[in-house]
Amino acid sequence: MQESAINDVEVEILLNDLLELFGYDFTNYSKASIKRRINRLFTLDKFPSFAEFRYHLKTDSKYVKRFVEQITVNVTEMFRDPLFYQALREDVLPQLGTYPFIRIWVAGCSTGEEAYSIAIVLKELNLYDKSLVYATDINTEVLDKAGKGIFPLSQMKQYSENYSLSGGKHDFSSYYSVNYNSARFDENLKSKMIFSTHNLVSDHSFNQFQLILCRNVLIYFDKYLQAKVFGLFDESLENLGFLALGTKETLRFSSIASNFKQLNSQKIWRKV
Repeated sequence: MQESAINDVEVEILLNDLLELFGYDFTNYSKASIKRRINRLFTLDKFPSFAEFRYHLKTDSKYVKRFVEQITVNVTEMFRDPLFYQALREDVLPQLGTYPFIRIWVAGCSTGEEAYSIAIVLKELNLYDKSLVYATDINTEVLDKAGKGIFPLSQMKQYSENYSLSGGKHDFSSYYSVNYNSARFDENLKSKMIFSTHNLVSDHSFNQFQLILCRNVLIYFDKYLQAKVFGLFDESLENLGFLALGTKETLRFSSIASNFKQLNSQKIWRKV
């Protein structure tokens, strides 16, 4: 009979195994959130005991991949928080338009909806051809989906509404073609995108950017890990570059807060 739940001590054991054996560091993620996701997976895969669960994780490389995919959070949508995208369109990207080349990092991109949203705004501002959008995530499965640019057709109504509210200028359906129950976004939207694995916890800075977006990722990290990631972003952002966070995230109490000035109420900061 399956145990009812994985307890706090067992969660720590699993996370330490994952770090020591495979290099994935989730030890400073929000404890309540990651415990909930681990228990969901434990129940879903019907392991008879914690010992069996742990043994499978330590010895089956395919299961390690599944474990990482299941405990990372992948909830996103195109033009999520339309007022944020309106601020990007009106206040941020026009200023970056004066640069000869624009490098943008979408950190924790999940299945890519935010990267495609950025690409569409860049297109409409005639900035896409001189831009490069790096979209990264720790989860290889969602990156594969992002690279295909295919999303459920059922989501397009909501995405279209978000797009219009964000200041979109065209018919949203002009950016994709319909194939049965799927919407495939135009290949030219991917021409300036690079999808790649990157671990915000353990990997280093890999370029200098004028805009970094990391929205609704840091809420799953504890204070120590948030500080570490903020340091990475500070190192990766050029002077006068912009950092965009999620609605429940802030730079205010971080060690790098004095390096930034909040641009508006949409959680966008500029490095000064």
